[in-house]
Amino acid sequence: MTATALEPRAAHDRLAQNPACRLLDVREYPEWQAEHVARAVLTPLSTLNVAQLLLDRATPLLVLCRTSNRARQAADRLRAAGYQDVTVIDGGLEAWKKAGLPYERGAARVWSLERQVRFTAGGLVLTGVIGWALLSPWFLLLSAGIGSGLMFSAVTDTCAMGMLLAKMPWNRAPKPALTPALQ
Repeated sequence: MTATALEPRAAHDRLAQNPACRLLDVREYPEWQAEHVARAVLTPLSTLNVAQLLLDRATPLLVLCRTSNRARQAADRLRAAGYQDVTVIDGGLEAWKKAGLPYERGAARVWSLERQVRFTAGGLVLTGVIGWALLSPWFLLLSAGIGSGLMFSAVTDTCAMGMLLAKMPWNRAPKPALTPALQ
């Protein structure tokens, strides 16, 4: 069963009118650290364990990511685990900001996962081309592999490189940042 979606302004109003409503931000730590909605609880999709949320299954949940893709995936997992009132914020944080709703910016400018993926992919393609020119034509396979991976990522709307980068130490939250009270 797919979760319902709500426009950002309506989600903001729902949060204001219902103190029991919880806002889960399923982006990764560097994205959350750079900017987030004040009441959002960081619950990265990559580590989401619905059994550990310790919330009543009737608790109203709003789920947010950058554009809604990860929020939909998280919402589907929450619904499958028995959460009854799960709503995705349509358009994610990008739509929230476009609607002029309040959000907090972090002091440190952390690179988003998307930016890290672009940098890493570009670096690997460049390495393949330079390696081909200086060492061996086999280095072109590296560039071809990255290009194929990016195309697969676009077609499937997933990103293996992003998921891998999310597991890197610089993208992990200190333990206290991941466990604010959800009750």
